[in-house]
Amino acid sequence: MLQIHEIPKREYMRALIEQLQSKGKIYKQLAEVQPKELNVRNKIRIFSATDMNGYYTAIFMVSQKSRLLMKDVAKFEEIYQKLVTYRGHNYKYKILTIDAPLCSKAKKAFKDAKWKII
Repeated sequence: MLQIHEIPKREYMRALIEQLQSKGKIYKQLAEVQPKELNVRNKIRIFSATDMNGYYTAIFMVSQKSRLLMKDVAKFEEIYQKLVTYRGHNYKYKILTIDAPLCSKAKKAFKDAKWKII
């Protein structure tokens, strides 16, 4: 299985757009933010999107083999706060797309932190 950082940009963008459209999410603008710009070393794809109503959405795309745990919730919240500071505005929605199993406690914590998991 290919890791997300190994897939060419055109392919993962198409896959992301198709995945979001299947969930009813349509965006008029979708821009990638490089993790290096936020001083993040994680293998993650970060997107800043604007939907048809003008609301901003932060989209995190993660591909890993191991299970996402509670410590990852804090890590993604920290990255989100860096994104808010970098872009200069708060996001109305936060979406996390993952292909790894998710710990039940982490799932509840993501839900409590207002993340939508796809």
